[in-house]
Amino acid sequence: MKTFGTYFQNSEEKPLCYGEVNLINPPRQRLRGEPPKEGKEAIPVFCGFCGTDYELMQMGKRGELNPKFPQGQHRLINGHEGVVWVPSENRFAIVLIRGGDSYDPTRFSEDETYFEYGCDGADGIFADRGFFHPDMLLHLPAKYEDLKKLPLSLAKKLVFSDPYACAVFQHERMCDIGEAQNFRVEMARSGLSETEARKKARESTFRRTVIFGLGTTGLFIGDQIHRNHPDAHILFVARSGEDSDKALFVKKELQSDYLSTAGMTEPQTAQAIREKLGGTASVFIGTSGTETEHRIAFREGALGCNGIYNSFSLGPQVRFDTMPFGFKNQVILSSINFTRAHMQTAIALLCESSFDRLVSLIDKETFIADPISAYETIIYAKGAPLKTAVVWNETYIDREA
Repeated sequence: MKTFGTYFQNSEEKPLCYGEVNLINPPRQRLRGEPPKEGKEAIPVFCGFCGTDYELMQMGKRGELNPKFPQGQHRLINGHEGVVWVPSENRFAIVLIRGGDSYDPTRFSEDETYFEYGCDGADGIFADRGFFHPDMLLHLPAKYEDLKKLPLSLAKKLVFSDPYACAVFQHERMCDIGEAQNFRVEMARSGLSETEARKKARESTFRRTVIFGLGTTGLFIGDQIHRNHPDAHILFVARSGEDSDKALFVKKELQSDYLSTAGMTEPQTAQAIREKLGGTASVFIGTSGTETEHRIAFREGALGCNGIYNSFSLGPQVRFDTMPFGFKNQVILSSINFTRAHMQTAIALLCESSFDRLVSLIDKETFIADPISAYETIIYAKGAPLKTAVVWNETYIDREA
């Protein structure tokens, strides 16, 4: 079946194009032990732009995309955040992007394989039509099952399903590791039983939280911590001004502190973090994509003893001096994934949220006329909105709701 969409290719001049492509529909496994199934046809309705898409475009410029293409193809339809319409089931759905020949594709091991719609080995949603594994077309909450047009406000919320699911997973991982890291400290300090100490260590993990960066995922990790640990002191750190929309949002909606690092040196930033928190960070979450993160946490001492460093940025190298790192008993965590359960939790939560306020739209015709320029001058330009999305199929969108 032929369709029109945007797709990545290896090309220094045109790593991202819009045009006609031939869809393939090979059988795929959702999980190891399950039979492979051909994809079910779906119509993309609302699509969000992700930083991963931008990085894949850069890989295309460097000719590095061959491992990412679907088997036998020389292109990859991009996009993995958004809402699709499933004609055969007369409903909207969210695509669970990762599957494969593995027991848990988000935590695959060396003898297992995975694929990701729009990212790795399988075509995504920036097209007029697509094929997706039938068991990976997730339902919306029951009260939205009979919708024939998707309210624009709801579409904007649901575009965050993928990054919010990542945040749910990150919170879960930090709870698990924080409990294991510090329950013996709590037992020694307070004379608690192991069960009581584990519970206290889980909470104390977040007592002084730094989220370095003010992008989508950092914001959602902060939201997860705020929802689950109301006593946590959360400090967002970024270059944006104190009165920027993003800074105002986290201060009001997440009841978090905010530190603008504009004009600060790294030592000054670390000192300001300690002053804002009233001490060193118990957990330091790096989401800015810059090398500054690890230097402030380790070299400048913003991360405290027995603390956790959660490296959520793609790209930066994390370096530390082994002597203080070892004696301070710190832990580095790094994993960027989520399961079906995390995605379902995210979908339910987002439907009742106000995160649609964070989404700006780009006109589809503007995007497809020159997708590379749209990425570079609008979607990921300096001062760009927190999230940009596009109405891909107006037929299924109610712009008044």
